Amino acid sequence: MKLTEITKANEMNTKRRMQALGLMLVSCGAVVATELSEDYASYAMPIMGTDSSKEFSSGNVYPAISRPWGMNSWTPQTGNMGNGWIYTYDAMKIVGIKQTHQPSPWIKDYGQFSVMPVTGQKVFEEAQRASYFSHKAEKALPYYYSVFLADHNTTVEMTPTDRAALFRVTYPETDQAYLVIDAYDKGSYIKVLPEQGKVIGWSTRAARGVPDNFKNYFVIEFDTPLAGAEVWDRNALKTGMLELQGKHVGAVIRFKASKPDSQVHFKVASSFISPEQAELNLNEVATYDFDKLREEGRQVWNDLLGRFKVEGSDDQKKLFYTCLYRSSLFPRKFYEIDENGKVMHYSPTSGSVEPGYYFTDTGFWDTFRSLFPLLNTFAPSLNAKMTAGLENCYKESGWLPEWASPGHRGCMIGNNSASVVADAWLSGARGGYSIEKLYEGMLKGTNAEGPVRSVGRAGYDNYNTLGYVARETVKGSVARTLEYAYADWCIWKLANDLKRPQEEIDLYAKRCQNYRNVFSSEHGLMVGRHADGTFNQEFNPISWGGDFTEGNSLHYSWSVFHDIEGLIDLMGGDAKFTDQLDRIFSMGPAFDVGGCRGVIHEIREMQVAGFGNYAHGNQPIQHMIYLYNYAGQPWKAQYWVREVMNRLYTPTADGYCGDEDNGQTSAWFVWSALGFYPVCPGSQELVLGAPLFKKVTIDLEDGKTLTISAPNNSDTNRYIKSVKINGKVSTKNYITLEQLHQGGVIEFEMSDRPNKKRGVSKEAAPYSFSRENAK
Repeated sequence: MKLTEITKANEMNTKRRMQALGLMLVSCGAVVATELSEDYASYAMPIMGTDSSKEFSSGNVYPAISRPWGMNSWTPQTGNMGNGWIYTYDAMKIVGIKQTHQPSPWIKDYGQFSVMPVTGQKVFEEAQRASYFSHKAEKALPYYYSVFLADHNTTVEMTPTDRAALFRVTYPETDQAYLVIDAYDKGSYIKVLPEQGKVIGWSTRAARGVPDNFKNYFVIEFDTPLAGAEVWDRNALKTGMLELQGKHVGAVIRFKASKPDSQVHFKVASSFISPEQAELNLNEVATYDFDKLREEGRQVWNDLLGRFKVEGSDDQKKLFYTCLYRSSLFPRKFYEIDENGKVMHYSPTSGSVEPGYYFTDTGFWDTFRSLFPLLNTFAPSLNAKMTAGLENCYKESGWLPEWASPGHRGCMIGNNSASVVADAWLSGARGGYSIEKLYEGMLKGTNAEGPVRSVGRAGYDNYNTLGYVARETVKGSVARTLEYAYADWCIWKLANDLKRPQEEIDLYAKRCQNYRNVFSSEHGLMVGRHADGTFNQEFNPISWGGDFTEGNSLHYSWSVFHDIEGLIDLMGGDAKFTDQLDRIFSMGPAFDVGGCRGVIHEIREMQVAGFGNYAHGNQPIQHMIYLYNYAGQPWKAQYWVREVMNRLYTPTADGYCGDEDNGQTSAWFVWSALGFYPVCPGSQELVLGAPLFKKVTIDLEDGKTLTISAPNNSDTNRYIKSVKINGKVSTKNYITLEQLHQGGVIEFEMSDRPNKKRGVSKEAAPYSFSRENAK
C-alpha cells in the first residue's frame, strides 16, 4: 500500500472513531455546554466499579447500558461465556456485546446472548473472534456504548430501550464484514431469514431460578441486505444451513462493505413470553436513525437524574449521578406489553404467562436498607408497581421473594421482604396491589421455611419458641435472629396500620424484642446462643461467619434498626454505646476468618480501607455511623459520614469499596449526600448526617420542589450548627418523610467545629420502639 493510501486509511479510521465517540469538533461545544447546564447523564459513569475481580471487589459491576429499570441491559463482554465477571476494567479484549440480566457476579446471568462484529476470517468462537480494545477508544454512558475493535478495524455502537436496542456497526471497506451471533450454550436455537433480513432464536442459559420451560426469545432485524449467512454448532460451521438447534448454536452473517465507513444498523429485541412477543417488543425501536434513538435515551436518563439538581465539583457530580444511575437499574422490569396494550409477564416461578407487573433481579438483604426507601420516597408510583409485582410473585409461587433472579434464589438470609412491603405501604407507595394479600404472605413467611433457604425463615421453629435461632440449628443464627426481629417490627407496624386483631399485634410487638435474647451482657455484644440457653463459650468479636453472615459481631450488633434506644440500654447507656461505636474505627482492621473458608473478599476490603473494623464494603454495618444521633453525639456521625463519602467513593474504575449490590451501596451515597439516611425503613424518619453539597434542588413526584441548602458547606465545614425546615428551627437529629414530602427548604448552617449543644437530648433522638412504647 502506498504511503498516501496508508495516510488516507488512518485518517478515515480516526474520523470514524471520533464520530462514534461523539468527539467531533462541530458537536464538541454543544456537548460541553450541555454538560455544564443540564446533561446530568454525562456525569454518570457506568465504568465506575468495574476494576474488580473475584478476589477483590471495587464494585463488582459491569457497564450496564440500559433504560431506567429496563428489562434488558447490554454490556461489553470481556469474560468467557458463563463468567460472572462479564466485564473487568483490566481486560484487554472484548469477545462480544452481550444482552444481560445479571444482578451480581455471584448470582450470575440468565436471558443472555451476544453479537460481535468481525472482519477478515470467518471466525465465531470467543477466543478467535476476540479483539483488542482500549478505554481511550471506548465510551460508556447509561444510554450509549461505543468501542473501537482494533483487530477488526470496526466500531460498534449501541443504544437501548426497555426491551430492545439499536446497533450501528461501522466496517472498513472489505468483502469480509461479518456479524457473529452467539446464542450461548446450555441449549439454544437460531434461524436466519435472509429474504426478511432477520435472525430469530432463543437461549436457555440461566444460572438457576428458572422453570423448565424458560427461554429468552430474541429477534434481530437488519437495515442492510445479507450477503451471506451460515449457522454454527459449538466449534463447527454448518455450511448451507440456516436453522439449527443444539447445545450451543449461533450464526455468522456477512455484509458487503463496498466503501470505507460502511454502516450496518440492526435492531434487537427479546421476550420471555414468546417469539411473537419479541417481534412486538422490536417495535420499541421505531427507527434506524441511531442518533435520534440515542438522544431519546439521553433525554430519558436526564429526565430522571435531573430531578436531583446538585451544585458541587465535577467529581462530586460524577459520584452522585453515577450512584443515582446505579440506584435506577434494579429491580429490573420483568413484564412486557402485549398487542392489546396489557401488562403481562412470564412467571419465573410457575412458568406460566400471567397478567400484571413483575420486577426481579434484586436481593432484599442488601436493598431493603436504603435502595427501597429511596424508591418509596422519590418514585412512589414506580415502587407501587414493584410492590404489585411482589404480590404477583406471592400468588404464583406461594412465597414472597427475598433474593430473586429471576425466580427464587437460595442466597443470603433474613426475611426482609417484610421491610420492603411495610415501608412501601407506610411511606405512601400505594395503588394497584392488595396490602391484605401481601400481609398474608408476610405472616406465612414467619412460620415456615420456603423452597430455598433464603425464602421464609430458616430456623423459624426455635425462633418462635426460644425467642432466637439456636446456633446449632442453622448458620448465621445471630444474624437471622436480628433480622427476623426487625422484620417482626415491620409486621407489627403494618398490623397496627391495618387494624389487625390485638392478639396478633401484641405477638409481633413481643417478637420484635427477640434481639435482646442474643445480647451477651458479658461481652456487651450480640453472641451466638445454644438451644439450652448458653452462649457461645468460644466467642471472638472479630470472628467472621459462623453465627454471623459476611461479617462479625462488631458489624452485626448494631442491626436493631427499630430499637436503638433498647440497644443503648443493653450496652449500658449512651457513653458505653458511643465508646463501642468509637472502638470500631480505632481498633484497626483486626479479623479472624472464623466460620469462613478463608479470607473472603469482604474481609480483605475491610482490611485495606483504613477505617478500622468499619466494613462499608458490605451491608450489615452501613447504617452504624448514623447511630451517634441516638446517643447524644451527632457530630461524630457528621464527621464519619463525610469521611466515608470522601475516601471510600471515587469517580474511577475502582470507585467502590466492595460489592455495589444492586444499588444499595450507591443509594447509601445518594442519601448521605443529601444529608440524611433511612436507618429504620418503616419508621418514616430520616436520620441526619452531613450534606455534601451547597445546594440540591429535588423535583418531587407530586410536583412540589424540595431544596436542601447548605450555603457555607465545604470539606472543613462538615458539622451541622443548626437546621431550619421551612424557616422553623429544628432541634431534632432527624427529619420526617412528611416534612420532606411537603417540599420547601431544608436549610443547614454548617461549621468547621462540632456543635456539642445541638441534638444531645433524648428528645432529639430518632425513633426507637422502646421509647415509643414507654410513653
